[in-house]
Amino acid sequence: MTIENKLPELLFLERLIEEGGAHLDVNISCTVPLGGRELPVYTIAMGNPSLDVPAVGFFGGIHGLERIGTQVLLSFLQSLLARLRWDHVLHQQLEAVRLVFMPLVNPGGMWRSTRSNPNGVDLMRNAPVDSLERVPFLLGGQRFSPRLPWYRGPLGAAMEAESQAVCRIVEQELLPRDFSLALDCHSGFGLRDRIWFPHAHTTTPIAHLADIGALEELFSQSHPNHNYVFEPQSLQYRTHGDLWDYLYLNAVSDSRRVFLPLTLEMGSWLWVKKNPLQLFSRLGMFNPQPVHRLQRVLRSHTVWLDFLARAACGHQRWLPEGPARGTRQADALARWYGLPRP
Repeated sequence: MTIENKLPELLFLERLIEEGGAHLDVNISCTVPLGGRELPVYTIAMGNPSLDVPAVGFFGGIHGLERIGTQVLLSFLQSLLARLRWDHVLHQQLEAVRLVFMPLVNPGGMWRSTRSNPNGVDLMRNAPVDSLERVPFLLGGQRFSPRLPWYRGPLGAAMEAESQAVCRIVEQELLPRDFSLALDCHSGFGLRDRIWFPHAHTTTPIAHLADIGALEELFSQSHPNHNYVFEPQSLQYRTHGDLWDYLYLNAVSDSRRVFLPLTLEMGSWLWVKKNPLQLFSRLGMFNPQPVHRLQRVLRSHTVWLDFLARAACGHQRWLPEGPARGTRQADALARWYGLPRP
């Protein structure tokens, strides 16, 4: 099959790269060999490259079945490039922030219509992090066989090339800055769209829980009619090998910097509920099928993605400090972990 049939997202991404021209810094972070081809994993950056400004990283396509995550990011990138032709305010914004895109992390999995990469490894179970608590059988990550889902990879082996590429970009573009955000786009869980934050390997709250609470309130105040559920991933289930737990744990050792990794988990069960025939399609379990529903999904998340870029620019205005930080922490502990306020 041709790339046009198997990976239209890759072709669309390459057209956007050509369209973006000098506005974009483009690199191939790694390549994935598949059937005599070398599929590229692109990283595209725009905005101010100085480490003195904040940054937002947008990631998608880590699971090959979840094409909608890649499509959401491509739609947002297309919108930004169109606005650069006329939007003076956007040009000013990009002087104060760095936007980094890895829209298609797992092209081999997307080509093969599998969750895992071509080696059978689930990239979101591939990091060297073991859960401190009980995980669901198989779902939480397993080392029995790459023929079973949620395979972590061989014990002691290096992370997969795609996982290493994500880590390298985060370590180069996001972590050196005083403030950075990451958003990883997925689908396949629940009837609601969720914004998950670490941890996935333990129910212990993260050190930056107050900052997450402040970000959620900022978004809810700015967009009071949104439909997202904010919660720690551990509230739903725990896993081994979570890539964002691994990167967050590496970053949190430097208390001078704030790194907030988030996951957009789009509620694909709602799409199936509205169109039960999708149950008979491998991709239908994870992606909206009718064109009008796909268009609605692509539209609906643009507000959230644009908000993150703006929130990063203004982070000094909303990050809690002093006594307000303690209050925010107590509120978040009560809300998400059921702990009584002091």
